Amino acid sequence: MPYSAEISRTNPSCFIFLIDQSGSMVEPISGGEGKRKCDVVSDSINRLLHNLIIKCARGEGIRDFYELAVIGYGAQVAPGFSGPLAGRDIVPLSEVANNPARVEERIKELDDGAGGVIQQKTKFPVWFEPVAKGTTPMGGALDLAHHLLSGWCQQRNYSYPPIVINISDGEATDFGPEPQAEALTSLHTSDGNVLLLNIHISGENLTPIVFPDNDEDLPDEFARTLFQVSSELPPGMRELAKNEQLELNEGARGFAFNADMIELIRFLDIGTRSSTMR
Repeated sequence: MPYSAEISRTNPSCFIFLIDQSGSMVEPISGGEGKRKCDVVSDSINRLLHNLIIKCARGEGIRDFYELAVIGYGAQVAPGFSGPLAGRDIVPLSEVANNPARVEERIKELDDGAGGVIQQKTKFPVWFEPVAKGTTPMGGALDLAHHLLSGWCQQRNYSYPPIVINISDGEATDFGPEPQAEALTSLHTSDGNVLLLNIHISGENLTPIVFPDNDEDLPDEFARTLFQVSSELPPGMRELAKNEQLELNEGARGFAFNADMIELIRFLDIGTRSSTMR
């Protein structure tokens, strides 16, 4: 069956995050209590990277079950890591773990078990900074992902296929994104084609649409375009979504429209979890 390859150090998988850094990302996100879209997205990506590192930690250190790239697109299309990894594209997970740009101290609120809240200091590693400048060259970002993964898929032919997650708040301002997305998802390993998941975030107070199987309820042509270029969820990912009480139909796609802060985090969690890791 496709999308069933074991993820291991010998045959790691790959995530590429394409992050809209256009000027409109400075606006507040829906459900974010006034927080800027760029801040919520960067926090979500940093938290996700940290969680992946924890999941892959073993007694001898971090196992390279995954390789990662973060690509920002706004004033330019370029690798998005900051700090020691600045300018790097696809990086093994252990190198990501060992090279944050900095580690912040943050306050986390926890239930005290008696109906109250206690505050706890936590360490929060940062690899990716919030940026909001320029336009939305989404086609160029998809082109760069294709360039990076064409060689990766040839070298890692027996691996679980790469997953590309694109997060944007607006329509592409360059060419595409249909031909670039089609070229990207035509790449494959022996286990299946590259998966492209798209998240549309917004400041509008509208009901999110997550993992739809058709575009009937989507309000505009751009949303329908992103739905059409999004990959169908493989069975394992559909099961993970169902475990989160999401009722998905056959043909559900890796797409979220008008995702608020909560849906963004849940979408990223489902899109980057795997039951095939050993």
